[in-house]
Amino acid sequence: MDILELTLILSQRLGIIATVAFIVSRMPVFGRVLSRKPTIKDKFILTFVCGGLGILGTFGAVEIHGALANSRVVGVMVGGLLGGPVVGAGAGLIAGIHRYFIGGFTAFSCGLAAVVEGFLGGVVYRYWKKGLIPWHVAWLAGFIGEIVQMLIILTFSKPFSEALELVKIIAFPMITVNSIGVGIFMLIIKSAVEHQERVAANQARATLNITNLILPHLRQGLNEYSANKIATIIMDSLGVAAVAITDRKKILAHVGIGSDHHHAGTPLLTKATLNAIISGEIQIANKKEEIGCRNSKCKLSSAVIVPLKRRDEVIGTLKLYHDRENSITTVNLEVARGLAHIFSTQLEIVELETLARLKTEAELKSLQAQIHPHFIFNALNTIISLIRIDSLKAKDLLLNLATFLRYSLKKEKEIPLREELSYVESYLAIEQARYRDKLTVNYYIEPTVDLDVNLPPFTIQPLVENAIKHGLKPKLEGGEILINILDDEDSTVISVEDNGVGINTHSNKMSDKKDSGLGLYLVNERLRKFYGEESMLHIESYPNLGTKVTFKIPKKSILKDVVFSHSS
Repeated sequence: MDILELTLILSQRLGIIATVAFIVSRMPVFGRVLSRKPTIKDKFILTFVCGGLGILGTFGAVEIHGALANSRVVGVMVGGLLGGPVVGAGAGLIAGIHRYFIGGFTAFSCGLAAVVEGFLGGVVYRYWKKGLIPWHVAWLAGFIGEIVQMLIILTFSKPFSEALELVKIIAFPMITVNSIGVGIFMLIIKSAVEHQERVAANQARATLNITNLILPHLRQGLNEYSANKIATIIMDSLGVAAVAITDRKKILAHVGIGSDHHHAGTPLLTKATLNAIISGEIQIANKKEEIGCRNSKCKLSSAVIVPLKRRDEVIGTLKLYHDRENSITTVNLEVARGLAHIFSTQLEIVELETLARLKTEAELKSLQAQIHPHFIFNALNTIISLIRIDSLKAKDLLLNLATFLRYSLKKEKEIPLREELSYVESYLAIEQARYRDKLTVNYYIEPTVDLDVNLPPFTIQPLVENAIKHGLKPKLEGGEILINILDDEDSTVISVEDNGVGINTHSNKMSDKKDSGLGLYLVNERLRKFYGEESMLHIESYPNLGTKVTFKIPKKSILKDVVFSHSS
């Protein structure tokens, strides 16, 4: 057999190795190996797989002068290139022992060469720090490895003359074909990795796009209206035959094929859905019978059913349907799993925000319960004292008190600034009647200010009350309050300033109701929840000089879907 014929035969046998490489590259263990985060178990698996590939290369060998021309190096060197020196040497040891027991005058040298070449691939792995080794570096490693094998055969095989004749025949075919084989193997693996990355990127992109569309509806909680909107978005985005969302007992929404009998509000119809709720595990139905719809004319033929959870409690399911059997793809499964996770996370957030809103509303009611009796008692005493000496003034104060009480019953999330100022004026009219000359109030409102801009009710009054109670009341001579409303580029800036005794504060931002008082704390929390961090209260205070509290209201309302609302 001449050199050219041997080269052609080895090239044909290399096709088997390439096919095996394609199959092996799909093994889950390779994902962790290629990311250079393999476990010890992964390394053991890789060692035996690559050692097996080395044995496969030996079985495909061509006998030449009592020796074997083979592709053993491809498997063992790839083991080293993927897993490092220990994996490469281990794979080489497995393939080398197998070769040794086959016999022949090159048995020992070929077995030794397998270990050396596997270790050489591992050395390349150790020093290559740029990720997956490219095909041309793998080809070069294989080229050098086969030269080393020829040198080992010449060194350890006896008689030397026969070893030399053997090398003259097998050197060119084995060095050429096997080095190309190592490069092709790594190229196939690289292609598999890039394919997986593209699939993952497509999954992430699809999930992100859907997430952006469904989040506004999820913030409303899971009900028939929001579920219908969400299911429609998912079906349009994924191109599936139908999408359904359920709670534990009934269908919340079903869009697409089957909507003629899978109606919202009806009890759950499919046994696969019930299994998902009971087990808390993803259910895959590849056949119509596995879905278990009781309607014999139902065209839904395959489905993935993902349980929706809130703090590990199953509260419903998300179902993606196809109208053909065995149509559930890996992308469908992963996207469904990702969406279910988003559902669960968002629903937990909604629940926490609802609890926080209820807590804040309870605190507001508690605050008003504390304020109103004392304020009303003081206001009535003031009005009674004025009835005989200034009945018109007493009448005006009664009207202001009525305005105050009527306003405190409001439940709107936002009201116009002019309405809030009217309420503050009513409150201050009563307080000025109580404190007489000790309380002076001035307003400065820039002409360009839009008094129809919205803000949460019960926002400015607590700041004014705080200035009177903690700033001016301790001063025997009283003082002045200045309410400033300025026009900024994107917001309306509101401040309440007094020349009272000042407060002790180490920060210009509100953070703790113990330090700032419940009233200011609640106003600050509502501003933060309504409009974000930029609208929080900023405090400037100096002992014996006074205090200034400032906040901003955006001109364009950005009121969030889930907010802390004022309620009496």
